Amino acid sequence: MKQNTGSAESQATRTVREALASGRPITYIRSSEEGRIARVLRDAGNGTPVWTWTLTEGLRLGDAAPQPDTRAPRAALDFIAGHSGAGIFHLRDFHEPLRESAEIRRRLRDLHESCLDRHKFVIITSPVREVPEELERSVLFLELRPPDAIELTAFLREELPKQDAAAIEQIALTLRGLTLDEARFALRRAAASHPNLGTEALPALREEKKFLVGRTGIIQFIAEGKDIGEVGGLDGLKTWLTQRRKLFQLRDSLDSDIAPKGILLMGIPGCGKSLSIKAIASAFELPLYRVDMVEIFSGKHGNPGTAFAETCRLMEEMSPAVLWFDEIENCISPNESGELGRIFGFFLTWMQEKTGGLFVAATANRVDLLPAELIRKGRFDEVFFVDLPHEEEMLEIFRIHLARRAVDADKFNLAQVVKFTAGWTGAEIEQCVISAVTKARIEDRAVVEQDLVTIAAKSVPLSRTMKEQINHIRNWAFERAVRASTRTKS
Repeated sequence: MKQNTGSAESQATRTVREALASGRPITYIRSSEEGRIARVLRDAGNGTPVWTWTLTEGLRLGDAAPQPDTRAPRAALDFIAGHSGAGIFHLRDFHEPLRESAEIRRRLRDLHESCLDRHKFVIITSPVREVPEELERSVLFLELRPPDAIELTAFLREELPKQDAAAIEQIALTLRGLTLDEARFALRRAAASHPNLGTEALPALREEKKFLVGRTGIIQFIAEGKDIGEVGGLDGLKTWLTQRRKLFQLRDSLDSDIAPKGILLMGIPGCGKSLSIKAIASAFELPLYRVDMVEIFSGKHGNPGTAFAETCRLMEEMSPAVLWFDEIENCISPNESGELGRIFGFFLTWMQEKTGGLFVAATANRVDLLPAELIRKGRFDEVFFVDLPHEEEMLEIFRIHLARRAVDADKFNLAQVVKFTAGWTGAEIEQCVISAVTKARIEDRAVVEQDLVTIAAKSVPLSRTMKEQINHIRNWAFERAVRASTRTKS
């Protein structure tokens, strides 16, 4: 069911309006979007005059000239205290005076009393949180999240007045997670190559989004999507994805228990788990993002637990999307008392409560390290085990990789080649093809079947060098996961 955004109120406006309705005299909003906050204050104030203060100009009402002698922070607060009528007083970047002056902190506490129940509201905004300890009980702290679909749609109607509603909806969906300023720059960049800014501009908008997301240092945009046909075998997984694709597209009209929320792929390294994740994003027609947990634990982004939680919230705001956690067994642990344990606890709760537009795809190699709390039903929709490919899947994988390199597989007796690759992973088959093509190119000739046989005969597969570990993985997953292939390797 699509939401009617014609007269609906955005989340940001509703939050601020409710803060004003509560009668709290002082509110601190963390955000760098000053222009957007000004618009939200006007909408939420419902006609209440909105004053704006900056250190460079002082206090002004709307577009009027600044009030004389109000540039100093203390003078601005004195003006507010003496103002007789109702008003919303927007103090921009007021965190500096709060941090540096005990006098300002004291005057603001006085202002809290004098503005109470007089329909006068002080709104402090800043890109950073700087609420002094002595003011914490007097100040309501809000964090302005990126605009939702309602706010983005209203913004796009102003920016693109000639565009039809269907295109506006698609563009708004593409720009989810960006600030209004970032969305405006993305539109301008896309307009350089697509002046009409219709649906044909969506790839350019996604490219701009990639740059903006990449600057976080934690979230990586994965551009190289894979068609489900490029995944060899795994017919059980493919069938599941085909069925769930329709449900995901209908998620807004479905009960939250039915709408797909995520999948966990565990199994032997090199058997197509990462490739399958990329195919999921393509099948669902969604952008794919990967979380870099090493970067989270680097300390460059502050407390790891806080950085992880902020990353998950940011991804919810950028939904719909597929979010990839690679080798999740190394990211979270219930047995740690420090940050790792806290991240695990947050992740379990978040998986239960996150927005329906975010599909979480996780992969794991060391399946024995996965806690029962993670793999039980309710966290992920399904847990699949990806085993070594059986003979028919190996034939399919050979054909896929030969075709990708413009080699006609019909000229080869691949059934004979497969006899030399028993127990191979999909990644090892790909490397066999790459080596054969490389050898032929060096010798300036076409690839022949013997190239594949020669390379295969000299190679020792992972299933032989790590036989005990692979058997352990299989035994552990036997009763804990669904097989990604309906036919299993003997």
